[in-house]
Amino acid sequence: MRTVYFDYNATTPLDPQVREAMLPYLGEIWGNPSSVHHVGRQARAILDDARERAARVLGSQPSEIVFTSGGTESANLGIFGVARLLKSKGKHIITTAVEHHAVLHCCEYLAKKEGFELTVLPVDRQGIVSVESLENALRPETILVSIMAANNEIGTVQPVAELGAVCRKRGVLFHTDAVQWFGKEPFQNIHQFNADLVSICSHKIYGPKGAGALFVKSPLLPDPMLFGGGHENERRAGTENLAAIIGFVEALERFVRQPVFAREKLEPLANRLVSLIDRREGVQFVGSRDQRLANTISLLVRGSDSIILLAGLDLEGICASSGSACSAGSLTPSHVISALGVEKPLANSLVRFSLGRESTLEQVEYVEQVLPEVIRRAQLIQ
Repeated sequence: MRTVYFDYNATTPLDPQVREAMLPYLGEIWGNPSSVHHVGRQARAILDDARERAARVLGSQPSEIVFTSGGTESANLGIFGVARLLKSKGKHIITTAVEHHAVLHCCEYLAKKEGFELTVLPVDRQGIVSVESLENALRPETILVSIMAANNEIGTVQPVAELGAVCRKRGVLFHTDAVQWFGKEPFQNIHQFNADLVSICSHKIYGPKGAGALFVKSPLLPDPMLFGGGHENERRAGTENLAAIIGFVEALERFVRQPVFAREKLEPLANRLVSLIDRREGVQFVGSRDQRLANTISLLVRGSDSIILLAGLDLEGICASSGSACSAGSLTPSHVISALGVEKPLANSLVRFSLGRESTLEQVEYVEQVLPEVIRRAQLIQ
């Protein structure tokens, strides 16, 4: 069966050159970086070099990089670590209604279980949070704001630098989930976000799963979540996954400064899908037409639901999603779409196409050919 993979926001394939860079660390170089003998010291030297390489890409100090298991752990460490560190100064935190669950669920847990007060900022119909709403929400007891750089479900890009600048001016720590930003949007250095903490994920940029990082602006030291050894300068216990870290750093070097999701290639392809959506009765584009990732197109279909639509697309060999891969199988509407003010029946019909380096005009033309019939059949079933 023909396969058209349009789910790159969920994960990307491992780049062959990244895989090649990882291979020595799956075989001959296998020591524990914490061991004091020469086999361990060899691994430690490679780990230290990987941290320096990552720092050069990000424009940070090596000591400001904490290697993690991916975006979820990076977000959890940033949010829990800072909230618990600073709770004596205040217990008010701010986030938005369209965050990834790796952020939202952390904030909700702190509010429910640890006595924090949570403010969830609304967004407009395009999924954008206003700088003014953040300014109005800040209080003397606010210790942390977490707002994503780019949305995984609808691709909306937030004014993250302006939001971070507001927090810095008010002396409030700012965390941004930049998992979907890296490799897609222009990148100069980590300081462009005006953030104290930035979450990054490897497998969204053609690196291996199970690796990521949290940038922590010096001299901040969030409380650890994992306890055991003194790994990652006592910020994240657990023996480092050297092979995955090497793959992650290799992907950073190759695919961030020159975004692997090249806008000049993907935007024309995405615009064709947007035009197709606009021509179909009962189908609507969702998100921002201007302030969005070039590779992400989301739509809603009146009189159907995501499960039927995705099944119909899959029968035609087309891999799409209904938003976050982490929420697959959920019977409730996407919280992101609900936050846009979309009524529940329509909110249940979200379909996201996210294109990648391998996407072609031929694949888009195939989707143009089969999508109308998939939608027609799905609406009949309802």
